[in-house]
Amino acid sequence: MTKRLTALDVFRGMTIAAMIIVNNPGSWRYVWPPLRHAQWHGWTPTDLIFPFFLFIVGVSLSLSLSRRLAAGETGSRLYAKIIRRSLILFLLGLLLNFIPRFDLAHLRIPGVLQRIALCYFLASLLYLKTSRRFQLGLSLFILVGYWAVLKFVPFPGQGADAFSPQANLAGYLDTHLLAGHLYRPHFDPEGLLSTFPALVTTLLGVFTGEWLRQKQLPLNVKMAWLAPVGLVLLGLGLVGHSFFPINKNLWTSTYVLFTGGAAILMLSLCLLVVELGGYRKWAYPFLVFGTNPITVYVGSSLLAKLMGVIKLASNSQTISLKGFIFQKLLAPWAGNYGGSLLFPLFLLAFWLAVLAPLYRRKIFIRI
Repeated sequence: MTKRLTALDVFRGMTIAAMIIVNNPGSWRYVWPPLRHAQWHGWTPTDLIFPFFLFIVGVSLSLSLSRRLAAGETGSRLYAKIIRRSLILFLLGLLLNFIPRFDLAHLRIPGVLQRIALCYFLASLLYLKTSRRFQLGLSLFILVGYWAVLKFVPFPGQGADAFSPQANLAGYLDTHLLAGHLYRPHFDPEGLLSTFPALVTTLLGVFTGEWLRQKQLPLNVKMAWLAPVGLVLLGLGLVGHSFFPINKNLWTSTYVLFTGGAAILMLSLCLLVVELGGYRKWAYPFLVFGTNPITVYVGSSLLAKLMGVIKLASNSQTISLKGFIFQKLLAPWAGNYGGSLLFPLFLLAFWLAVLAPLYRRKIFIRI
C-alpha cells in the first residue's frame, strides 16, 4: 500500500476533533461525564482519545518511513528529519505549557505533544534499526515489566495499593525528577515512567501499518484479520483489569491492550466505510482536520488560552472573553451543559473555515 490512506486521515481527524472537544469546554463545571476522563481506575470515551492518536502516529510512521526507504532516502537524512520533527513537537508542547503564565520556574515539562514527540522518536528509531520480532518482544517485555515494576519495586511512602493515586512508583519518580514541573504537585499523567507503555501503544500502530502494507493481500482480507485482533486485545485488557486496572493516568498495560484493541477496531471501521464502501462526503471535516492535525490542535489550544486571558467588563465585574461567550451567549440559549459543549464545537467550526481552503488547495502544514 503506497498511496495515501484516506481512512487514516479520517480517523486522525475524528481523534483531533474529539481531543479539542474534551479539552476546551465552555466551563469545566458543566461537562457531561462521557466527556471527562475517569478519575483514576476505569475509562470513559474521553480516555480513548490520546491512545488513539499515538496509535495513528505509529501507523503513519510505518507507512511514511517505508515509503521513504523504498524511494532510496538515506538513513542520515531520515534520522535528521525524525530528530527535527521530534524536537519541534516537544518545543511546541513546552510553549503551550508556558502560555499564559510565562513562569519558567514552574513550567510543566511533560505534556501531550511532548509524549507524542518521545513516542514518535523512539518508535521511529526502533522501526529503522530493529526487526519486527524484536519490536514485538520489546512490547511484551514492557507490558509485563511495567506491571512488575509498579507492583513490586519498593519506594519511600509506599502503601498497600501499588496502583493508588496517593502513592505509586510513577508519581514518586516524577516528583523526585521533575519536582515543580508537573501537572499536579505529586504526579503527571504524561510522566516519565508511563511513557514506556505509551511507546507500546505507538508500536501497536506500527504493527498495524506494517500489516496494511502487505501488497499480496487485498484490503478486505487485511480487515478480516484486523478486527479479530482488535477484539482479542480489547478482551485481554478487560480481563486483566481485575489485577492491573485499566488506568489512563498510569497508562497501565491493560489500558494499552484495551485502547489498542479499540483503536484497531475503529480504524477497521473507517477502512470499511471510507476505503471499501467509498463513503467519503460525510468525512470532509475530518479530512480537513486529519491532514493538518498539529495546526488544529496547537491553534485551538492557543485560541482558547487567548480567550481565557482577554478580560471584559460585565455588570461591574471583570470576565474573560471565554467566560463572556459561555455565560452571556451560549448558556442562556443552550443551557449550562449544552453551552459548554457548544464552545469547542464553535472552535472546530472556526478552524474548519480557516483550513478548508488550504485543504482544497492541497496545502498541508507539516513539521
